[in-house]
Amino acid sequence: MAVTIKDIAAYAGVSYSTVSRALSGGGAVEESKRERILEIARSMGYVPNQAAVMLKKSTSRNIGLCFSTISKSTSPYILHDVLIGVYSVIGSGYHVIVKAIDMHEPGTLNKSNFAGLLIMSQGDWDEEFVEEARSKQIPMVAISRRVHPDVPSVVTDEKGGMEKAMEHLLEQGHRRIGVIEGNPDLEATILRQEGFLQVAGRWGINARSIPVEYGNYRYNSGRLAAGRLLDTYDDLTAILCFNDEMAMGAATAISERGLKVPDDISLTGFDNLDISGYADIRLTTVERNSIQIATEGARMLLAYMEEGIRPEDVWLENRLIKRKTVRNRNSL
Repeated sequence: MAVTIKDIAAYAGVSYSTVSRALSGGGAVEESKRERILEIARSMGYVPNQAAVMLKKSTSRNIGLCFSTISKSTSPYILHDVLIGVYSVIGSGYHVIVKAIDMHEPGTLNKSNFAGLLIMSQGDWDEEFVEEARSKQIPMVAISRRVHPDVPSVVTDEKGGMEKAMEHLLEQGHRRIGVIEGNPDLEATILRQEGFLQVAGRWGINARSIPVEYGNYRYNSGRLAAGRLLDTYDDLTAILCFNDEMAMGAATAISERGLKVPDDISLTGFDNLDISGYADIRLTTVERNSIQIATEGARMLLAYMEEGIRPEDVWLENRLIKRKTVRNRNSL
């Protein structure tokens, strides 16, 4: 079996991107480290993949970070974390160009513009963009959902994560739980909905008895949705939100009505944004580590571009982060 850059990285105890930069002669790598990596590559009999070499010669040094526009569905907080993850891997070897999928002009994708693409797809309306990239044989990796069997992806357990949040509320004695869902046409919304409904069923709770309002994953939509829940149902003890930004809005709505979190209303989110851990909220939430997702995706894309071999998909667990916004009602 041919020696790959991944093999060299494992033997040298360095990252894939460091080996890639050392072998290509580009990027910031200490000279002593570069020489050691080159020596290891020679001793292991490494031979560059010729298809990948030709690909590099025929493409630009641009990597496209492609997402649905912020006005439509992509949170600026998530985009910020994704950029941190991508740049931690890409370094100075390539230029990262942020591109809105829903503002793309069909027929303009080609290898002379992009050496590779990272796709932050939110739904199947991105299919035309994905198919154009595939037809031009541009290496790409999806870092939010599976967009096509041929496209490697980094995905997280959206359904399982929401199961954990709902289970936690029920275990803490909450039975009248309001829910603030996100955009109904997003795949993440559908999976998270399946998660809390499945747990409700296991606990013998009729799905139709659960008060649900809808937001768009932005702060003010969470504030308005929580307001509707609180003004309609005076027996709620908790609100489960489909993301942290809407949970922050919900916290504002709770405060505006003279109530307190968690004394009067418990609250959970999803994403574990940096702001969720601030002292004035300390939100209990599900961690969906966007930096880790983007880092894995960028590593996979570099491997795809350098080796010319499709990487294996990556599946990441989402864990519950217990903080200060859920009250235990079992002793009441």
